[in-house]
Amino acid sequence: MSEQNSKTGKRWYDRDPVLKEALELLRVASDEKKEEAKDFMLTLQENVAQDVIERIYEMVTKYHGKGNRWYDNDPVMIKAVEVLRQADPKTQRIAALKLLLALERNDSKND
Repeated sequence: MSEQNSKTGKRWYDRDPVLKEALELLRVASDEKKEEAKDFMLTLQENVAQDVIERIYEMVTKYHGKGNRWYDNDPVMIKAVEVLRQADPKTQRIAALKLLLALERNDSKND
């Protein structure tokens, strides 16, 4: 159960309601918004150790086009979400809040 916590049956991002909401909104976002979000999440690489980044590339290779997750068909999105997953909880929450604000701001512009 790589994406889920084996004790609770929840996905790694279900533990924080803000992070959960950000990723759920991202899942249903337009392709344009997903592109912007990928760029934003990939900037987190500066906060993630090199050994973690190497594992991320292994994940991209392993799951690209093969997994069941909504982002498994996009190798850059796999990398972006995995970078977010590997970040410390404080960084995850800050990133999720910024992502939510950006997604909501773009939605309100379209209304």
